[in-house]
Amino acid sequence: MAQDDCLFCKIAKGEVPAEIVRESERTVAFRDINPQAPTHVLVIPRDHYPNAAEAAAADAGLLDEIVREAHEVAAEEGVVDLGYRLVFNTGSGAGQTVFHLHGHVLGGRGMEWPPG
Repeated sequence: MAQDDCLFCKIAKGEVPAEIVRESERTVAFRDINPQAPTHVLVIPRDHYPNAAEAAAADAGLLDEIVREAHEVAAEEGVVDLGYRLVFNTGSGAGQTVFHLHGHVLGGRGMEWPPG
């Protein structure tokens, strides 16, 4: 179910423009407007869930689909062999600024550890 005031719900419905790179029946992947790596794509569910934990509790299989779509994005972007990072921020203290589940696909440069 979409929420009227959610930016990512509006992107998923096509009401707000975004550079879409991949779509499935249940997900949309689009470029981050503030990229942190040469490849920085967000993969979101079309339905609204505030975070990964709530999505996992409510919709078995949705996170699996998001991870599969994230891998397909990484393959299409040519970063699979180099490696890529998939990040789900949960809560404002972890850096979540849009409270609609989204996975960040980051690649195309070396990734530091620990992140942050």
